[in-house]
Amino acid sequence: MPDINWYPGHMAKTRRILIDQVKSVDAVIELCDARAPGATRNPDLIQIAKGKNHFLVLNKCDLANDTITRQWINHFEKQGISCVRFQSTGGKAKDILSLIQKAAQPAVERMKARGANKTVRMMVIGIPNVGKSTFINKLRGQAIAKASDRPGVTRTNQWVKVGPFLELLDTPGMLWPKLENQKNAEILAFLGSIRDQIMDSEELAGNLIKLLMDIAPKETMARFRISEEAKDKSIQEILEEACRGRGWLLSGARCDTERAAALILDEFRGNKVGKISLEKPEER
Repeated sequence: MPDINWYPGHMAKTRRILIDQVKSVDAVIELCDARAPGATRNPDLIQIAKGKNHFLVLNKCDLANDTITRQWINHFEKQGISCVRFQSTGGKAKDILSLIQKAAQPAVERMKARGANKTVRMMVIGIPNVGKSTFINKLRGQAIAKASDRPGVTRTNQWVKVGPFLELLDTPGMLWPKLENQKNAEILAFLGSIRDQIMDSEELAGNLIKLLMDIAPKETMARFRISEEAKDKSIQEILEEACRGRGWLLSGARCDTERAAALILDEFRGNKVGKISLEKPEER
């Protein structure tokens, strides 16, 4: 597969805006995907947040392996990074709000000393499709930030008032200009953080099957009706085997590999294969 890179013009613009806006916020909330917390952290965003109170949210933890998620939390805490797991679709907002309160406490105390209540302003950052808008909607208690399961939907910054003294800035997902580590880039593609249309979806889906056969062979074989030998086959053979197993066929019993690729990616991203983590801390 050709090198994967995706850095459209709006991301370069976003970077310039964030560098300017971070000066006016009290703290930064960084979201990553709990299924791959290492690969889904943008080094540019980490640098932008430098010097600000900052904590990390392992979002979509309901889609990841629980044991490995705990390992990641220990990994980050050993580095001195405040970290919490969260599921935006069903998580408890109070878990995050307590961290927000802790991160904003210094600014609040300074204003109290002056006899005023402080409106805490925090920036929410992360790569595309890690669930920033859904996360903000969860804290707000209603859908106000535009959310989607496709990358690149949020194109502008939006302030969202969460409480009487808390405002969150929803920002567009941002990658970095060159994805040097192509293994990480492929993980981003598997998770839907890179636009599918710029890649060969059949090759991407075949490579995903091969990875899943290493991580969760039983679940993968059961979901896509493929044999244990599939992991040693070519991409085309893997997709054809899945087509025959799942009935993704065209007239004349021809394999619809294009449809197979789209459904394999969708079903993995939709947690139909199981709670799977794509990387472990020791692999970083």
